[in-house]
Amino acid sequence: MTTIKELWENALVELELTISKPNFNTWFKDTHIVRVEDGVVFLGVPSQFARDWLSTKFHKDILRSLRGLSENVRNVEYVISRNAKKVNEEVRVVPATVSELPLESIHSKTNLNPRFTFNTLIVGAFNELAHAAAQAVVRKPGIAYNPLLIYGPTGLGKTHLIQSIGNHFRINAPDRKVQYCTSEKFSMDYVSSLQSGKVQSFKEKYRQYDLLIMDDVQFLAKMEKTKEEFFHLFNYLHDGNKQLVFTSDQHPNIIQNLEDRLKSRFNAGMIISVTPPDRESRFAIVRSKAALHNVIIPDEVLEYLADTIEGNVRELEGALNLLLIQLEMRQEPITVSDAKVLLRGTGNATKKSVSIQEVVKTIANFYGIEEGSIYEKTRRKEIVRPRQVIMFLLREDFKISFPTIGEKLGGRDHTTVIHSCEKIKNDITSDSILNQELNQIRLMLK
Repeated sequence: MTTIKELWENALVELELTISKPNFNTWFKDTHIVRVEDGVVFLGVPSQFARDWLSTKFHKDILRSLRGLSENVRNVEYVISRNAKKVNEEVRVVPATVSELPLESIHSKTNLNPRFTFNTLIVGAFNELAHAAAQAVVRKPGIAYNPLLIYGPTGLGKTHLIQSIGNHFRINAPDRKVQYCTSEKFSMDYVSSLQSGKVQSFKEKYRQYDLLIMDDVQFLAKMEKTKEEFFHLFNYLHDGNKQLVFTSDQHPNIIQNLEDRLKSRFNAGMIISVTPPDRESRFAIVRSKAALHNVIIPDEVLEYLADTIEGNVRELEGALNLLLIQLEMRQEPITVSDAKVLLRGTGNATKKSVSIQEVVKTIANFYGIEEGSIYEKTRRKEIVRPRQVIMFLLREDFKISFPTIGEKLGGRDHTTVIHSCEKIKNDITSDSILNQELNQIRLMLK
């Protein structure tokens, strides 16, 4: 027999190997199994915020780990329990068999995130035209604004907006076939079909949709074979009055290596930009995000956030998350003075000069790896991701050239740096954990 304490300790050993060190230390500290009833593991967590985060982001990993130790585990429930009790209850541990895990929050057929709806979208001067165009598409799909392309820098809510269109049809027109994907996923599907000799199946899959939503089409510009297939798919769906919706980080006319025939097709529809949110919109965004966590933060604190963080929505969310964590830990109201201390160096504050070596050291420490390993010629997963993050931030935040980054990080070719930057830029559109890590790193660097 194994006690529930031993069961969770064994599960933590496995989880630590699959989850990044900063996330493991942040979210799994002070967790413990409270009890096990009828195959349901009641996992004690220290706060409401931790409960929401673990159940949303790590539920699948936790359940898989526990089921790997005992096939008796059917599900996991999260309860607030700040003090781990020494429980000697025993559970019968049976070697686990392969079993189906519950579906994740992402809708399996459409790849849409159900949280991204028009009701949860903050509309302001920065995105009101794009929102109006999206509403027109909802009213007259395939007729009004086809294709619709929304472009702008990362972190401004483009993905939320286009997925809102998809979720509207998923709920209100279930007979219509909707699909959301990134350009990278589309490319991977196509390459896989080539390798397996199933190109026709690939064509049939993507040609069945009434609404195709694709993020980050700028990445298709450098994928010659994929770009050709995308062109034919575009024509097939458009000629059939099927709705096409895209995002890009810049206007298609200035995307390098994008063929004129694709540019002309994008321009035949509606192309609208989104810009960084104005002060009023920033305030509305942080107020809405705080409400989603069922916490009350004084308006003067939220106003301070809106005044201080002038970047994108993700930066606002990152700053708000820091306050939420502090609020849960202290169990007392957050003041403007508290926010100033916690967010020191953020937003409009004067930025200090940071060297490449300092960036490497900071990120290596954050991920718990040796600084020297960043410069080595290794493809180990635990090294590759931090290295890609370094390259991304050096380019995105400090505007260092691709060749210089490659030279300083072990003499790598600039094309490797470009690939790494694009990989992170693509991942942050769907990986909330990576977004959280980037926000924390940026605060450390500032």
